[in-house]
Amino acid sequence: MSRDTWLLDQLPVGMVSDEFFARFVSIFQAEAGTLLAHGDNLPHLADPSVAPPAMVRWMADWIGLDGIDPDLPELTQRRLVTTAARTMRRRGTPGALQSFLELFSGGPALVEDGGGVWREGDAPADHAWVVMHVQSTGGLDDADFVALIADHVPAHVRAQLWVGDRDIWSQARAEEGRRG
Repeated sequence: MSRDTWLLDQLPVGMVSDEFFARFVSIFQAEAGTLLAHGDNLPHLADPSVAPPAMVRWMADWIGLDGIDPDLPELTQRRLVTTAARTMRRRGTPGALQSFLELFSGGPALVEDGGGVWREGDAPADHAWVVMHVQSTGGLDDADFVALIADHVPAHVRAQLWVGDRDIWSQARAEEGRRG
């Protein structure tokens, strides 16, 4: 059955032969055709690789990646949502931090942490720290990059973020400044 005339094809021959009635029903057929097209697209709306750009940004909000800039290239927006969706379930782990840093910096990242598994009583006194290294902030200014990454570092962990040879975020230094 042709989708172009699917509604008219269901009418009795006597009704279709009336030109006015056929044009009148065609109006409803066009509207219903639009609804059917949207219905056919439903399975793809939650797929960031093919969803409309506005839906991709809405999906970002669903998974906690607030405020994707609509001026970013469409492929970048899709990559952000896809990568963030995979890493959010591991949020706060060294692997997720590395993925997130690489996503936003656009290059390789190194994450060193003091975490581990020890026998009872064998844990070092200071193991809640992470040092992150990237070569670039990926076009973001330092403050925006730090704010983005800080949201993914566990609250109890002391963190330091290096961009090239610059220390752009050091919680220990910030805490010392507040004490002094």
